[in-house]
Amino acid sequence: MSAMDDFAEQMAQWRTQGQYRQLSMMQHDGIYVWTDQRRLLNLSGNDYLGLAGDTALRERFWAETGGRYALGSASSRLLTGNDDTMTALEHKLAQAYGGRAALLFNSGYHANSGILPAICDRNTVILADKLVHASLIDGMRLSAARFVRYRHQDNLHLRQLLARFADESHVKRIIVVTESIFSMDGDVTDLRQLVSLKRDYPQVMLYVDEAHAVGVRGNQGLGCAEEQGVLNQIDILVGTFGKALASMGAYVICHPILREYLINTARPLIFSTALPPVNWAWSGFVWTHVVTMQSQRQHLKTVGQQLRAAVALLAPHASGSHIVPIMVGDSAAAVAKAKRLAAAGFSVMAVRPPTVPARSARLRISLNSQIQWAHLTPLLALLADNAGGR
Repeated sequence: MSAMDDFAEQMAQWRTQGQYRQLSMMQHDGIYVWTDQRRLLNLSGNDYLGLAGDTALRERFWAETGGRYALGSASSRLLTGNDDTMTALEHKLAQAYGGRAALLFNSGYHANSGILPAICDRNTVILADKLVHASLIDGMRLSAARFVRYRHQDNLHLRQLLARFADESHVKRIIVVTESIFSMDGDVTDLRQLVSLKRDYPQVMLYVDEAHAVGVRGNQGLGCAEEQGVLNQIDILVGTFGKALASMGAYVICHPILREYLINTARPLIFSTALPPVNWAWSGFVWTHVVTMQSQRQHLKTVGQQLRAAVALLAPHASGSHIVPIMVGDSAAAVAKAKRLAAAGFSVMAVRPPTVPARSARLRISLNSQIQWAHLTPLLALLADNAGGR
């Protein structure tokens, strides 16, 4: 059997199992998307504040900047790719996060897959929540550290692992890795409990990925760490611009010494061409607006609460955020349900293994602050019909 035959056979199995993926062509239109000449309410994206489709904001940016920013960088930051738009944005982020240091990366994937290998050695143990993002898993695998994944949101299990590894003489550093809002379940981590655990073990560092919380949680939109009052207790805080902030790129908030260490050791930063200045200028422009968008955050919170309460009547879920899963189980069944919703005018993606654990395929509803409750009531009627078998 040739390599192509082998690949084709594997894909045939994926089709049978309902796990085959294809790229869809979509055009965005505010809170809607157009696909196959149909307009669907977009409940699948990560544009949590509706800024990606805000044409007025985009036009204001172009008017204020006058097109003066370069469209390419053509170099890594350590060669000639560093630019005052980047340093200005890092300064703005550092101020927002209480004077801590900020370092930009090209994406959340670059940050998560690069930071852990950079700061870990064979005397490091990583304890990661079982459901952390694939980018964090790849970062752990690329590192020299030993890593163990504790049961999802199970702080008792985490404490047991901490006690075990803290007693091993060769372990000089333990890094606890989690997300603040988990992207597939929408549940929220109690960061205060993790900070409390950290205080009991001086060799522990706390790494929190806030990708799905930045912009939508906290008074200034700094995320769950701000909302829970533990910003200064998170050793490594990763945020992204590619979701609520309608741009591209990511950042890490950390101690100034760690920032300089990462500049010298994080391979995705060292060996990647920097994003163009126009991207960072847009990110900084959006950031200035996002920190003042308390009303949008409150609306998103309110609609999320309403949706979670309604969905709980149909099926149990753990969500505490604007991301609400409808658990299905079987992958093919989840795909079929997503197709029925699309036929009725709703873009709700079926999320299947390996993105989520085996036999936990689900429909993932992802809200946007521009969506009103009236947009969702027809969807809930459809979901109730499906739950009732009609």
